[in-house]
Amino acid sequence: MLEIVIAGGWLMVPIILCSILALAIVIERFLALRGGRVMPAAVPAQVRQWAVQHELDAKHIEQLRRSSPMGRILAAALDNRDRSREIIKEAVEDTGRHVVHELERFLNTLGTIAGITPLLGLLGTVVGMIKVFSAIMVHGVGDPNELAGGISEALITTAAGLTVAIPAYFFYRYFRGLVRSYVVQMEQQALMLMQAIERGGRRRPV
Repeated sequence: MLEIVIAGGWLMVPIILCSILALAIVIERFLALRGGRVMPAAVPAQVRQWAVQHELDAKHIEQLRRSSPMGRILAAALDNRDRSREIIKEAVEDTGRHVVHELERFLNTLGTIAGITPLLGLLGTVVGMIKVFSAIMVHGVGDPNELAGGISEALITTAAGLTVAIPAYFFYRYFRGLVRSYVVQMEQQALMLMQAIERGGRRRPV
């Protein structure tokens, strides 16, 4: 393996660094975007219990806001529960945009890695082919070792770049879709919560 990396030339260094960074981001996002962390199943039931017991005060709403990303969105709805449905929806959507920004942390970096590693591989291909033609100019076509070195460098860097880029792009798209799905579900939970509170006899919107 080390021989392959060395044969790939100096451009293997940034490609390897990109692969390490991409792997770290994927692991971190898998841990951060777990369903139980983003959308704890017990939170909606807990909020409904507070509503029934008339405990939706500022202390409980702040506790809810700090509990999870879904808690932030539900808290935004509860902060405006005495206002019109349009204002509640705007507050939920505005908070949702901030939640999306936090849930998509590092994903732009992952997308950048998916975009630049094939270019690094292509650059390695160009550098390798330049070496091949330089060897031909100096030694002619009679020395296969000189030609093989440049060709192997070109092929190795191309393969390495694609090997990093393909899974990085896959996980970039996967996490983006997961975040969008979470936000839609959280906004639905917030609106369902408000409907439940209204049916339970809370003060009607003005």
